[in-house]
Amino acid sequence: MVGDPEARAEQALTAKPRSRIGLFLPFGLLLALVVLWSAGWFFIRDRAAREMDSWIAREAAAGRAWTCADRSLGGYPFRIELRCASLKLARSDGGFTLGPVTALVQIYQPRHGLLMAQGPFHVDQGDLSADVTWKALEGSFHGASGGFVRASLVVDEPKGSVRGAGPEPIDFATKHLELHARPTPGRFEKDGAVDVSLRAAQVLLPVIDAFVGSAAPADLALDATVNRATVLRTGPVPQELEAWRQADGSLDLTMLSFAKGDRRLQARGTLDIDEAHRPAGQLDLRAAGLESIVGQIMGQRMGAEKGALIGNLVGQFLGGIRRQDREPDAPAEGERRAGDPALKPLPPLRLADGRLMLGPFPIPNLRLPVLY
Repeated sequence: MVGDPEARAEQALTAKPRSRIGLFLPFGLLLALVVLWSAGWFFIRDRAAREMDSWIAREAAAGRAWTCADRSLGGYPFRIELRCASLKLARSDGGFTLGPVTALVQIYQPRHGLLMAQGPFHVDQGDLSADVTWKALEGSFHGASGGFVRASLVVDEPKGSVRGAGPEPIDFATKHLELHARPTPGRFEKDGAVDVSLRAAQVLLPVIDAFVGSAAPADLALDATVNRATVLRTGPVPQELEAWRQADGSLDLTMLSFAKGDRRLQARGTLDIDEAHRPAGQLDLRAAGLESIVGQIMGQRMGAEKGALIGNLVGQFLGGIRRQDREPDAPAEGERRAGDPALKPLPPLRLADGRLMLGPFPIPNLRLPVLY
């Protein structure tokens, strides 16, 4: 009978035991995945190390010696992380040293790189040298096939000193600095053009305080396009600048803005390098507080009252010259674009043959330097 206890017991004894493979299968698959992932990570790490060694060898053959002290590659399991106790570049015209550096990429985003660096930073370039420190420095790079999508650098509280540009060191400090670059849409492949945006907040530069007549912190903004930027490499600066010049490189200033207290300046235009290796080009200027700047400079030589009078006369004179170049009732082009009537249009600033010309007037006792 079906309900007989003895029959049920006999059936249980003769039945085959159930397989438990299904219970352990997920754990086995997980273990296999971990093993494969680990093998893949170590393969990628070793390949990255070989690529790095090859790149360093190519740079050394080109005269650029890179040194990553105490180099290590880690980041298991999801990223490749390069650490250097210090980073150094040495080449014929100078070089730099940098404190601890960490660079990393995620395994699942190999074209997105991140950089963190600590100071101090020391650089030598010809007769110039500089030392810089900061509170925090972070960079990022989004790569793409045949180029890049975006590169950024953000620095908190950089400060330092430049020596060799004059009899005294030039000290500087900034609360916050950001630099961003991207390929210029529609022009990167054809012209090698790169858009650059720079923002520096609360810049302290004591060397210009007496010239401007204000010790207030300055704010700097720059939006520009660097044409033929793709020809630039990591070679000596004179070599790279000459290659850029011969490739018809130029800098298109969409907007350069400088504000220091009630003194403000805006500039637009194009700059390049002439055959004598000097800056060349033309800038359209608009300014506020020009009278104060001129009065401050002349006041140091002729007294405060005469300096203020000359400043007012110069401001009115330059403004009158610019107004003659347009219809009497038409607003200046810069006024229409910037929408700030407090900024007065000035004559164009021309850089040619090593001279600076403000409108038709050369600026005396001022020669443009040879860059290299």
